[in-house]
Amino acid sequence: MPLQQAAPILGRLVVVGLGLIGGSFAKGLRGKGLFREVIGVDLDPESRRLAVELGVVDRCETELAAACQGADVIQLAVPILAMEKLLAQLAGLELGNAVLTDVGSAKGNVVRAAQQSFGGMPARFVPGHPIAGSEQSGVEAAKSNLFQRHKVILTPLASTDADALALVDRLWRELGADVEHMEVGHHDAVLAATSHLPHLLAFTLVDSLAKRNENLEIFRYAAGGFRDFTRIAGSDPVMWHDIFLANREAVLRTLDDFRGDLDALRAAVDAGDGHQLLGVFTRARVAREHFSKILARRAYVDAMNSNNDLIFLANPGGQLSGRIRVPGDKSISHRSIMLGSLAEGTTEVEGFLEGEDALATLQAFRDMGVVIEGPHHGRVTIHGVGLHGLKPPPGPLYLGNSGTSMRLLSGLLAAQPFDTVLTGDASLSKRPMNRVAKPLRAMGAVIETGPEGRPPLTIRGGQRLTGMHYEMPMASAQVKSCLLLAGLYAGGETAVTEPAPTRDHTERMLRGFGYPVSVEGATARVESGHKLSATHIEVPADISSAAFFLVAASIAEGSELVLEHVGINPTRIGVIEILRLMGGDISLENQREVGGEPVADIRVRSARLKGIDIPESLVPLAIDEFPVLFVAAACAEGRTVLRGAEELRVKESDRIQVMADGLQALGVKAEPTPDGIIIEGGPIGGGEVHSHGDHRIAMSFSVASLRASAPIRIHDCANVATSFPNFLGLAAQAGIRVNEEGKS
Repeated sequence: MPLQQAAPILGRLVVVGLGLIGGSFAKGLRGKGLFREVIGVDLDPESRRLAVELGVVDRCETELAAACQGADVIQLAVPILAMEKLLAQLAGLELGNAVLTDVGSAKGNVVRAAQQSFGGMPARFVPGHPIAGSEQSGVEAAKSNLFQRHKVILTPLASTDADALALVDRLWRELGADVEHMEVGHHDAVLAATSHLPHLLAFTLVDSLAKRNENLEIFRYAAGGFRDFTRIAGSDPVMWHDIFLANREAVLRTLDDFRGDLDALRAAVDAGDGHQLLGVFTRARVAREHFSKILARRAYVDAMNSNNDLIFLANPGGQLSGRIRVPGDKSISHRSIMLGSLAEGTTEVEGFLEGEDALATLQAFRDMGVVIEGPHHGRVTIHGVGLHGLKPPPGPLYLGNSGTSMRLLSGLLAAQPFDTVLTGDASLSKRPMNRVAKPLRAMGAVIETGPEGRPPLTIRGGQRLTGMHYEMPMASAQVKSCLLLAGLYAGGETAVTEPAPTRDHTERMLRGFGYPVSVEGATARVESGHKLSATHIEVPADISSAAFFLVAASIAEGSELVLEHVGINPTRIGVIEILRLMGGDISLENQREVGGEPVADIRVRSARLKGIDIPESLVPLAIDEFPVLFVAAACAEGRTVLRGAEELRVKESDRIQVMADGLQALGVKAEPTPDGIIIEGGPIGGGEVHSHGDHRIAMSFSVASLRASAPIRIHDCANVATSFPNFLGLAAQAGIRVNEEGKS
């Protein structure tokens, strides 16, 4: 969306070099009216003529000194190896208070040239690099919107003037660019890997094949993949000659790393090592899909264009019917990857949840050298490496929004022989990790956290852990599981006693992999010295996902719905028990056990719900389901009171406060308390609510629309994909009238 034209803020913009990039910069800012005058400088007379004729600049100068006299901003858009000569010329001019900036792709070379020419880096020189281009070149290809939805990286030095940096940053943002700041050396290393090396490989491959005698046959039978891979070898040879020389140190480091990987791949082919080949190919395919998704969606632009505000529009009314199967259990999906990776042999998983949280766990183990095939339609094949077979990851393990991944992995990684860093997105980075870091440190782990015990976590390898008996101050399945997994490596016995029952998927799955676990009352025990043996896992449907439909069918008059193959682990069925206490009509059919986990088909019919005091003993058994249970309470007759649920305040959002705010916005009486909430049942109106990026909040208010008197607009719903990839589709199938706003 074009920005509105601003009043001129500065006098003269000078752009030196009227090619595609410089011309587009000049044309875009001239169109915005930010400068009273835009002047171009170029050695080519035809480029100067076209620049004026096409409205790229107001006028051109042939002499650099004349153009720069009284300039406010000077943009240097010449080829990278011409920069040294240009900077030497500028150093001899009186530039006043002008801000200098450039567009070169090798920032270290630009900075060195500027320091040499000026006798030090000018404080008002802001190095920059727009990552944008076109198959066309020259000033005639200049487009005022070339930089919209593209990255521009600025690489200021410590000595860079703050006002100059702010001005250059603003100019690029006015052109619709997404601006980031980066250290010079880091920029050059990143570009060497993502841009310079691929071009080098493409040039080399085409040249190598073209030199063969049979090259005519090679190119005659080359398929589309060859054409796609080598397309960039058609780029300007002179420009790339300049870039490789200008950024040669970073290119050589990246090329050496690639040569090492290529040698390892050659050795695998020579040895017939299919396992090694499969590992490379599966990791590469997933990485390619991930990169393609980012490039196709231009995810980094979402925040700039729409504040990342995906809105659900939930229309009132409707009733639920039929049979549906919600996605696989997230908790079990996480653990299947973790234990399957540490097992000896090949583990097959069916029903794996292909949501972003579980995929973050899967990718973390791929990064630590585990060969994992899939997921494909919920099927995953894990080639386990044993308890001591993990390898150091190539960099920090990024876990997205998944607190389960971070907390459980911290236990496994505390005893590995290598260091690891665990990072996450903005939401995960706000969540407390001391609850696992402190007991792990008591076992001998060395873990560093960010401020207030928040991510990132740095886990130092090579530590010898000692088992202990830990009495948890607060019920948490994630803390319990973290310590039990650390206990697989700790000397002696590790025991964890919980103050109230929590989900026991880790204990059940350890037994399923043949690892002995003792559970006596509220205490679970493991000891090191045993092994995990590969097995087959069938992941049941997730009761946390089913909960939205259990409440929906309970509150929508005339509803009857069957949820198939749902896990009914006794430590997870708090939502069913609470709804039954409220008068819900819920029955379990076809009960059976699959892979050590009890499952059933759940039939739910609409019912007149009544407000209750929720027993504190059920709180840990329904901790993730409370947002939608608050909706049930809003539809019930009378008052519902929740106590002892302070953990809800440190989930993806403060779920107590966020739900209270949303319910109040819809006209429901909801009073938050430090450890719970009091809700008076009554009519639900329409309006605007905010999920604050919390997927369970967004889905809960979608359910609330069934009893609303007007539409509900739910803001910030993009994270629904993290736990329930096909929520909107299943909701429509069952009878809930919710869609992305603007789609029907």
